[in-house]
Amino acid sequence: MAISKQFLSVLWVLFFCYCFSLFGENGVEASHEHYPRLESVTTSIIDKLYRTGYHFQPPQHWINDPNGPMYYNGVYHLFYQYNPYGAVWGNNIVWAHSVSTDMINWMPLKLAIFPSKPFDINGCWSGSATILPGNKPVILYTGIDPDNRQVQNIAFPKNLSDPYLTEWEKPDYNPIMEPIDGINAGSFRDPTTAWKGPDGLWRILVGSETGKRGEAILYRSKDFEHWVKANHPLHSSEGTGMWECPDFYPVSKRGTHGLDTSFNGEDVKHVLKVSLYDTKYEYYTVGRYMHENDVYVPDKTSADNSTGLRYDYGKFYASKTFFDDAKTRRILWAWMNESDSERDDISKGWAGVQAIPRTVWLDTNGKQLMQWPIAEVETLRRKQVDLDNKKLKKGDLVHIEGIIAPQADVEVEFDLPSLEKAEIFDPSWVNPQILCSQKEAHVEGSIGPFGLFVLASDGLDEYTAVFFRIFKAKDKHMALMCSDQSRSSLRTEVDKTTYGGFVDVDLKDGKLSLRTLIDRSIVESFGGGGITCITARVYPAIAVGTQARLYAFNYGSETVKISKLKAWSMINAQTLKELPSSDTVQMELENET
Repeated sequence: MAISKQFLSVLWVLFFCYCFSLFGENGVEASHEHYPRLESVTTSIIDKLYRTGYHFQPPQHWINDPNGPMYYNGVYHLFYQYNPYGAVWGNNIVWAHSVSTDMINWMPLKLAIFPSKPFDINGCWSGSATILPGNKPVILYTGIDPDNRQVQNIAFPKNLSDPYLTEWEKPDYNPIMEPIDGINAGSFRDPTTAWKGPDGLWRILVGSETGKRGEAILYRSKDFEHWVKANHPLHSSEGTGMWECPDFYPVSKRGTHGLDTSFNGEDVKHVLKVSLYDTKYEYYTVGRYMHENDVYVPDKTSADNSTGLRYDYGKFYASKTFFDDAKTRRILWAWMNESDSERDDISKGWAGVQAIPRTVWLDTNGKQLMQWPIAEVETLRRKQVDLDNKKLKKGDLVHIEGIIAPQADVEVEFDLPSLEKAEIFDPSWVNPQILCSQKEAHVEGSIGPFGLFVLASDGLDEYTAVFFRIFKAKDKHMALMCSDQSRSSLRTEVDKTTYGGFVDVDLKDGKLSLRTLIDRSIVESFGGGGITCITARVYPAIAVGTQARLYAFNYGSETVKISKLKAWSMINAQTLKELPSSDTVQMELENET
C-alpha cells in the first residue's frame, strides 16, 4: 500500500516526541564516526561515577556541538546537537534545548528543531542564533535534504510571548541557501550569527572548502530571507581542509567587555575561529575586518593554519560564542568529546559534555584571547581549603586534604626561583603537544615539572598531571603547560593523549598561575590567568569517588613555592523544573561571590 510523504513526516515527528517523552530532554557534524547499528540502541545508565556534577550534560544519550546560544528577555538559551535514541552519533540528529538564568543550573525543554520538512528530513545540524531588530530571535541551521545535500535553513519562534521560546517554526521558503555555483554539497554547513554592516545589509558565514583550502563563504541579505553569495569568501586558508563551525566576532582593544556582533570601529579587532574537520581541533586568528569590501585580514602575530592559536589545546571543539548584553560580555561555549570507547559510551548510556561557559576578551598585548570560567560557577563552591607559602623541593608531593577531590575548583599561584637555571629551549620544539608527551610529569627537569596531580589514586598508580616547565630561549624565558593523561587510567581502551600549549606570559616577576576545574571525568585547566587552556576527558579505574586524591607536586630539581592555593569542593548544578527570577539569581550570585 502506498504511503504519502506527508503521512511519513507525521509519523517521524510523532516518533521523536515519543522517544523524547521516554528519555527526557536532551546532537553532529560529518566529523564524527557513524555507527548505524548502534545509533538507535536503547541505553541505560549503569555507572554514574563519571557523570559530571556541574558541567552541562543531559540525562543520557549522545550530545555534541553547542548551537545558537543566546540571551533573550532575561533567559539564557542553549541548543545543542543531540541523538534522542542512543549514545553514539547518527543521522538522526536534532536540536535539543535548555534554558537558564545563570548558565549553570538548567531547565530542559522539549526538542526545538527536528527533521520534519524536505529541507531537513535527513538531519538538523549545527547553526547559530541572531536577535533581529524589534527583539526578534531567529535561528539559522544546516539541514540535510532528501539528496543528502547540506542546505541552510531558517526557523522562528512560534510564540514570542512564550518566555522560554519552546516551539520553533520553519517557513516553507526554506532552504534559504543551497550548494550551487560549484559549492561542494557535502562541505557546506554551520552558519554563523549574523552581523549588520553600515550599508544595512546582513551578513553571515558558512563553512566550506575548495580542494584543501578552508573557506568562510560570505552571504548578504536585505531582509534576512533572500541571501546572495558574495563573489569571494570573507577569508580562506590553503591546506587547512574543511572549515566547520566558523565563528566571527569583534573584540575590544580597550578592556575586557564584550561587543555586539555587529559592532565595529577604531578600537576593535575581529576574531575568526574555525573547527578543522581533518584534525578535529580548532584554531583562531585575530585581525582586521574591512567592511567596505568584506575582507578579513589576520594579523601576522600567529599562524593562519592548523599550527595557529587555539582556544583550548585539549578536547574542545565546535565552539560558539554569543554576546551577553545583560552583563556586556562575550561568552564561549564548546563541546568536549569523549576519550572513552563507543562500547563503554553505550554501557554508560551517554556521551559528550559541554565545557563550562567562558568569558572571552582580547589580551592587552593585542595578539591573542584570554578566557576565564564565568563568575556564576563560583556559586557552587563549598568548603574552602587554603595552602600558603609552601615550598616544594625536588620530589615533594603535598596532599590537598579537606575537599571532595573528584569535584573541585583549584586556584594556585606559584613563585619561581631564579630563572637562570632553566633548561635551554631547543628552537625545533615547535609542537608543544609533542614536547609534553616527551617530557611527561615523571621526567625530571630543572624548573619543573611542577603543578597538580588530579583524579589521582593512593600510590599514584593513576593520575592526571597538569603542570608547567620553564625554558630559557634566546631572548626570553618560555613556559610550557601540559595536561598529561598518560597515567590517567589503568584501563587500556581509554584515549590517554597528552596535551600541551605554550604560555605567552612575562615571567620577570617570577609568578605563574593555574586554575583547574575537576568534575569526575573532566579536567579543565586555565594557565597564566586564562591565556592558555587545556581540557581533558579522563576515565580512571580506581581514582574515582572517595578514592580520588588531589596533590601539588614538584619533580624539578629547583625549588618552587606555592605562594597561595585555594581549593573548593563543588556542589552539583541543579536540573530545574522552573526558572527563578533574574533578580533572585543576581542576589544569590552577589551573596556567594
